[in-house]
Amino acid sequence: MNRHIAADPASTRSDLPVDPTPQQDPLFFRRAGEHDLPELVRLRDDAARWQIDRGIDQWKPGELREDHFRARLEDGEVWIAALGPRGPVAGAFELWWDDPAAWGVQPPTAGYVHRLMTDRRTAPPGTGRRMLTEAERRIAAAGRSVCRLDCLATNPRLREYYRAAGYTVVGEQGSKDGGLGGTYAVTLLEKHLT
Repeated sequence: MNRHIAADPASTRSDLPVDPTPQQDPLFFRRAGEHDLPELVRLRDDAARWQIDRGIDQWKPGELREDHFRARLEDGEVWIAALGPRGPVAGAFELWWDDPAAWGVQPPTAGYVHRLMTDRRTAPPGTGRRMLTEAERRIAAAGRSVCRLDCLATNPRLREYYRAAGYTVVGEQGSKDGGLGGTYAVTLLEKHLT
């Protein structure tokens, strides 16, 4: 089970922008709540349809429902990226504090990013990278020095996306059980945070 790491009060505020470069609009991050469950399901299903349209065999629409995201709210963290404090949702990601299904039992030195999703209707270019940066910032603020993630071993485009973001392939887990009724091979990637 993923344990929640208590964050300082400012880390849950909805008015904390990521420092934008001059050509970027600011993204505001807030912890997702129960009221965000339908939006999280929509983001995941839209991302799955986008993948299918491009021949990427990874996520399936309808695969994860509100109960999945409700469980993540209880045992991890789910973050919403929005265009302004009350603006439209641009994306979301899950931040876990352990991931034994992919990584086995590990010392508490890393945070784990899952379900990095952007809303292709509203997200400005670079939103995925900016969400990764926010996850890395939160992991470092929790006193951990490594950001880890995994992706399907059969998705070279996603693996290259993470490598371009500074992640290194450190192995493969041949039979991850993601709780969806089967096992699959994943590539394990990590980034050491400074």
